[in-house]
Amino acid sequence: MRQELQSMPKGLADDVAKNLVMVARLIDEDPEQAYGYAKVALRLASRVAAVREAAGFAAYANQKFSEALAEFRTARRMTGSVELWPVMADCERGLGRPEKALEMAGAPEVHKLDKAGQVEMRLVAAGARRDMGQLDAAIVTLQSPELASNSVQPWTARLRYAYADALLAAGREDEAREWFAKAVESDKDGSTDASDRLAELDGVEFVDALVTDGEAPEQPVDGDGPQAPAEAEADTKADTKADTKADVETPERDED
Repeated sequence: MRQELQSMPKGLADDVAKNLVMVARLIDEDPEQAYGYAKVALRLASRVAAVREAAGFAAYANQKFSEALAEFRTARRMTGSVELWPVMADCERGLGRPEKALEMAGAPEVHKLDKAGQVEMRLVAAGARRDMGQLDAAIVTLQSPELASNSVQPWTARLRYAYADALLAAGREDEAREWFAKAVESDKDGSTDASDRLAELDGVEFVDALVTDGEAPEQPVDGDGPQAPAEAEADTKADTKADTKADVETPERDED
């Protein structure tokens, strides 16, 4: 990306780079704001492939699939790379065209993808099968050497999770539980909610760790419920001091 920006005047290149950095920082936690930065970068450098790609991912994160697909196609024409093929197919799914996504999954471009890209394409194809109500076909699509491998790769947790979720949707709960457990084992960075899904299948309920056994529930704050002893005592003292102020200000807590 830095190399692509070197063809621009330095000041302009710096401005574009700053906006792209903000896209990368915000796209997961605040995709709408990331989209705003991407639009600025696009306005400044629409002829840079990396900018078109970043704009595509920002639109994709905001479910603007038509716009994302257009940006990805433009970036692909500029670079000649097939790297964006799986996410382009997923945009077709987002636009309600799972048949087109499946067509792309069988295209020659898939053979040019690296292993990560091929796994991503398999996930998209399985999702398209599910979109079409073909659960058994989705399960078969995900069955692959990558799924059966014991080695943990960046895509392993998501692949196992998708397989478990498809099994559960097909009513194969015992198998789903097994694969959710495998997904948990490989999900070191918490990229999925496999642990929550596994707990749900096991009937585990989570409670607030700050509430101990036998502790009284928190009192209502709207004044309609019973008061705690300390509150009642304070009110009694206040009633006996009619000549004092009804309200006493307390120092503000130092939030720092």
